[in-house]
Amino acid sequence: MELIEAIYKRRSIRDYTDRPVAKFEIDALLQAAIHAPSAMNSQPWAFVIIQNAERLKNYSDRAKALLLKSVGENSPIHALHHGPTDPDFNIFYNAGTLIVICAKSGNDFAPGDCCLAGENLMLAACAAGLGTCPIGFALPWLRLSETKQELGIPQEYNPVLPIIVGYPSGATPATPRREPEIVSWR
Repeated sequence: MELIEAIYKRRSIRDYTDRPVAKFEIDALLQAAIHAPSAMNSQPWAFVIIQNAERLKNYSDRAKALLLKSVGENSPIHALHHGPTDPDFNIFYNAGTLIVICAKSGNDFAPGDCCLAGENLMLAACAAGLGTCPIGFALPWLRLSETKQELGIPQEYNPVLPIIVGYPSGATPATPRREPEIVSWR
């Protein structure tokens, strides 16, 4: 698959088969991720890989509880279809693999650099026939000190981008995109 094709075909996948993603496939995605550009070639990323659907369901329940405790009842989060208020909703969409990209440093560029690595990972996954979806709902829970300890994330590392990975259960249609907003062109 050509790069431009992967850019236009990549989707946020929210329905997966139970076919596991093999270690060599994860390794290939990580190799693509680490080839992202980074400020001053700092390469500030580190990765946490979790491959266990039951464990991810447990983490989903814990992340939802934290999220719901932290938002008011008028929050737009309550209006989401199949959102966190639904006890059956899994924020990881029943995927069997979660890759969390963490920033190893607190410099201003590290979060952006980690997101660049994440985009490389998601495009490589698309090209390999895998689906991905970034899961922002998981961040508050992933950043808790006790969660970091449980997952073996050093306390000074900051989870930036959790991405689920798996085999899509079907086609996901494209969502419309707005034209670029050009604020200034001089």
